[in-house]
Amino acid sequence: MAESDLWKQLGARKRFVLIAGPCVIESEKLCLQVASTLKRTCERMGILYVFKASYDKANRTSAQSFRGPGLEGGLDILAKVRARVGVPVLTDVHNESQTAPTAEVADILQIPAFLCRQTDLINAAARTGRIVNLKKGQFLSPTEMGQVVTKAQKAGARKILVTERGTTFGYNNLVADMRAIPIMRRFGFPVIFDATHSVQLPGGGGDKSSGQREFAPVLGRSAVAAGANGVFIETHPDPSNALSDGPNMIPLREMPALLKSLLRVWGVTTSI
Repeated sequence: MAESDLWKQLGARKRFVLIAGPCVIESEKLCLQVASTLKRTCERMGILYVFKASYDKANRTSAQSFRGPGLEGGLDILAKVRARVGVPVLTDVHNESQTAPTAEVADILQIPAFLCRQTDLINAAARTGRIVNLKKGQFLSPTEMGQVVTKAQKAGARKILVTERGTTFGYNNLVADMRAIPIMRRFGFPVIFDATHSVQLPGGGGDKSSGQREFAPVLGRSAVAAGANGVFIETHPDPSNALSDGPNMIPLREMPALLKSLLRVWGVTTSI
């Protein structure tokens, strides 16, 4: 799919959008498995699907945690997913030097929530001309994200997604305020809801984060009802053995049922 066509579909709100994949690139085999499985499911349901995985998790709780294959190896795997499976690809960038090589492979560059105030990083991502997904920091109100969007626009970005992923609520907890969806839609760009990071318990596992994946479907349906253009979901065939964010990832086998429930809500909201 050409990037111009992808952007038109992301902004049209005529098709439900799913951004999904494993938290981190564990292997080429895993990425191809998840991408091909979700592509078949989404094609059957009429969902616009974007594959997501990170080549480097630069913000892990512990220095000992698995970070991924790195830029070169990770981009090679993402390029294979894009070519062999035939789906658009989204991945994170953590510093300015990563933006140009990542833009050669990925359709969407994602600014991680912890880095959403980093002006130089946002400017570098904007200059690539790719779609930029700005994740709302856990430390920001939805209204404050307007400044982040303006910053990206001033740097030249015209194709922007804004993603809600919960707000810090005391120690080791997040809360998802559904008012964020209509507030951030006022910025004039599509809003995505991150259903799995919103149920994360940051640092809740001591040297790693914990999570409550059982609440992800509830929050996902709520966000769609509130007007989100789509959802961001991390998924894995075996979350209990995933190398990152396992406690809040959805088992891959449960994705069809979850997507059906989200589509039912989507059908009602788009007809209102």
